[in-house]
Amino acid sequence: MRIDWTDLRAERAARLHGATVDIEGWIVSDDPLAARERFALIGEPSCCLACLPRDPLARIEVFATTPIKPDGNGVRLTGRLACLDDDEMGWRYQLRDARALASPVAPGFTRRAALAGGALFGLSSWAPLALAVEPDAAAIAAAREAMGDTVTADLHSHGGGVIRMREPNAPFVPLAAPMREGRMAVVCLAIVADAPAIAPSDNNTRIRPYRTPAQGELYNYATLAFARLQHLVREQNLGVITGAAAMRAAHPDRPSVLITSEGADFLEGRIERVDEAYEKWNVRQLQLTHYRVNELGDIQTEPSEHDGLTAFGADVIRRCNARGIIVDVAHGTTSLVRRAAEVTTKPLVLSHTSFATTPGRFSRLISAEHARVVARTGGVIGIWPPATIFKDVTAYAAGMARMADAVGVDHVGIGSDMMGLLSGSALPSYTRLPALAAALMARGFNAADMRKLLGGNYLRVALANLT
Repeated sequence: MRIDWTDLRAERAARLHGATVDIEGWIVSDDPLAARERFALIGEPSCCLACLPRDPLARIEVFATTPIKPDGNGVRLTGRLACLDDDEMGWRYQLRDARALASPVAPGFTRRAALAGGALFGLSSWAPLALAVEPDAAAIAAAREAMGDTVTADLHSHGGGVIRMREPNAPFVPLAAPMREGRMAVVCLAIVADAPAIAPSDNNTRIRPYRTPAQGELYNYATLAFARLQHLVREQNLGVITGAAAMRAAHPDRPSVLITSEGADFLEGRIERVDEAYEKWNVRQLQLTHYRVNELGDIQTEPSEHDGLTAFGADVIRRCNARGIIVDVAHGTTSLVRRAAEVTTKPLVLSHTSFATTPGRFSRLISAEHARVVARTGGVIGIWPPATIFKDVTAYAAGMARMADAVGVDHVGIGSDMMGLLSGSALPSYTRLPALAAALMARGFNAADMRKLLGGNYLRVALANLT
């Protein structure tokens, strides 16, 4: 009997006890690279290493007949479903005597085939990710040539080791060199504004705030973090994008950064600090929230406290629009994003996430509805490449295609979270950008659309915001 995750939330689910079922999902275990006989199955890719939903209706404890190895693209399992009432570990469902089934998707599945297949494939929970053939050297060389001198961009990066703030004198790692080699022109290089107040939770399921910072603490931390970023820029001779003219002139032979803050926590409720960030630190992209519910609004990974965007958050968006700072709504709830879209007069960015048909509670992934709110502002959504979601550059390209199918090719970009992921990455270095270009073209994108996805869409949004 074929079932999906909505079946497990329905009243009829209890009648499935003892039935042999067939279900698709993603494997979560203590080692994402190892085959296991016992693991958890969840209905969407995990956001970070060992990320497990709290909701017992959103996970299944699996006992397999032979070890099954996760591959990042999802798995289809069959087995006997057990419905539990009093499991001491909190499980509601188990899949016993489980075994893996072959993918229902034929080799050579492409984005165009997905579109032609309509509802059967277009919003499938994982089928569009099944194509997993690494581009060969000839395809990569051809894609590199097709990229030309286009302005490529990464909407969210901590490259160079810029956020290694626990070691203030920690050496930087190369950033400019791999950008130049891979033809990456611009990265939105971010500090993490709430870092002193967040940490992995006790059970390591997600990053959470663990204390209330003192007044002035996050502002002082940001001052040090921006100073370290500027040190990296000087040391590696990177350009700094401060306005529309510099953005238009960006070139992959001259790697540049657009200075960003992941979280506006350093504002501490003071609107004049937006101007200070613009003038003193050259901030040109501001992410409103991160892993704390702050003065600007609610976040995806914690219970709502403000019903979305606060009045102060709205004021910050207006000030950013006036100054020429790109507003990033990553980590914000759907309610926050809807209100931000009502307030802004400029296109929004959602810098790093991925698509899920039905995101779970506290998930960092977003639905088509959430994504379309950003797209309707003329904005762009950066796709996130954790290895727990996409095992390689080909699967990552499929994830970008999936979002493009949901919101249109003009509203999708790269959000690598370089050197900020808890797990591995499908895009571990900017040197892999031509391979991503080749994988996108293998998915059915023409050269012009490939260039949009690699940076053209972000360039359009940046020019609409920067002064």
